[in-house]
Amino acid sequence: VQLVESGGGLVQAGGSLRLSCAVSGRTFSHYGMGWFRQAQGKEREFVAGIKWSGGSTYYADAVKGRFTISRDIGKGAMYLQMNSLKPGDTAVYFCAVTTASVIVTLPLRYRFWGQGTQVTVSS
Repeated sequence: VQLVESGGGLVQAGGSLRLSCAVSGRTFSHYGMGWFRQAQGKEREFVAGIKWSGGSTYYADAVKGRFTISRDIGKGAMYLQMNSLKPGDTAVYFCAVTTASVIVTLPLRYRFWGQGTQVTVSS
């Protein structure tokens, strides 16, 4: 299984970015996927999750209403549209896959991880 993130970069506060996660290898029809982020000196935290089959979603309170998670089954890809970005959103963003049958928020429940992509929001 390979997960490769892309789309990070530097953006001003209030701006937008779209992260992508390309998934290859094992099929994930019964799995869940998620986006996490880790700011410097802080623990990795859940941002958003989505069920590969059905597309149900769940968001952390900090990003609810600003971020949108989605997936394209045909392309084997997951996305995170980030709007109204704030300096506090600055972090390395990771995509991950869990074999849990429901959306879970603990990093330990995720088995496969990408290498991460840096998002920096300037004030």
